[in-house]
Amino acid sequence: MRPEVAENVYLPRIAVLDRVVDEIQDVKTFYWHFEDPADREAFKGFRPGQFVQVTLFGAGEMPLSLPPSPTEGETFFTVRRVGSCTEALHGLRPGDKFGVRGPYGNGFPMESFHGKNLVFVAGGIGLIPLRSCIVYALAHREKYRRIQIFLGARTPRDLMYRDKLREWERSAGVECYLTVDRADEGWAGNVGVVGSLFKKPGVEVPVEDTVAFVCGPPVMFRFVIRDLAGMGFSEESIISTLERYMKCGVGKCGHCCIGVAYVCVDGPVFSYRQISKLGEDI
Repeated sequence: MRPEVAENVYLPRIAVLDRVVDEIQDVKTFYWHFEDPADREAFKGFRPGQFVQVTLFGAGEMPLSLPPSPTEGETFFTVRRVGSCTEALHGLRPGDKFGVRGPYGNGFPMESFHGKNLVFVAGGIGLIPLRSCIVYALAHREKYRRIQIFLGARTPRDLMYRDKLREWERSAGVECYLTVDRADEGWAGNVGVVGSLFKKPGVEVPVEDTVAFVCGPPVMFRFVIRDLAGMGFSEESIISTLERYMKCGVGKCGHCCIGVAYVCVDGPVFSYRQISKLGEDI
C-alpha cells in the first residue's frame, strides 16, 4: 500500500485577483479567488482575525488579515503600501496571480462573546482586522447586545471603509462614533484622539458584560487601554491583535516569538491580560 504523503504546509495555492478598490492614500482592498475550485471549497469556514501568508512571486511573502468569510461573500485583503511585498501587491492588476497559504492563527472567539455588549475601538488602519469582527457580529446580530464602534483617524480623508461606516451607522442597535486629529473645512464631527469620544455628552459605554476590541498604533493602544481600565474594564475583557514578522505561519521559524508565545499560532488575537504577561512592550 502506498503511504499517504503529508500536505506541504509551505506550498501556496494559486489565487487570481478580481478587482481592486482604493480606500485611503496608499491603502487598497484586493478582491480575489482561488484558481482551483477545490481550493475555494477547502478554504471556507475560517474565523474572523485569522490570517494567511501571501506570496508575491519574485518579491516575497507576507501575512495578511482575512475577512469574515463567508459572511461578506467575497474574499479580500486590505493592505497599506509600506514595503517591497506590499508594493508588489499594489502593482497587480485584475487577472494577475499570486499565492496564498493558510488560514493560520487563532482568530477572534466570537462565539465566546454571545450575550455580551461589543465595543470596537480602532485607530486608522486598525479598523482592518476589526472589520471582520464587526461584520460577523452584525451577521449574527441576535447573539449580541449593544454594539459600539469608535474610530479615529488623522484627517477625514484617512477614515477607513467609508461605505461600510455609513452602512453600520444605519444598522439597528449600532452606535458609531468618529473623530479626527485634524479637521478640514467640511468636517463637523469630533476633533481629538479616539479616547476623547468616551467622554462626549450622550456617550455611555457599558462595562458590565462587555468586551472591548482595540486595534491601532501602539501609542493609541496604550492610551485607550488606560482609558478603558479607568472606566472599569478588566484586562481579560480587552481583546487585541499583535503584529509581528510571521515568516512561516506555523510556529517553526521563531520570528514572531514574544516571551513564551508565538504570534502565528498562539495569536494573533490575545486578551490584554495575555499581552501584559508576554514581557515585551507592544
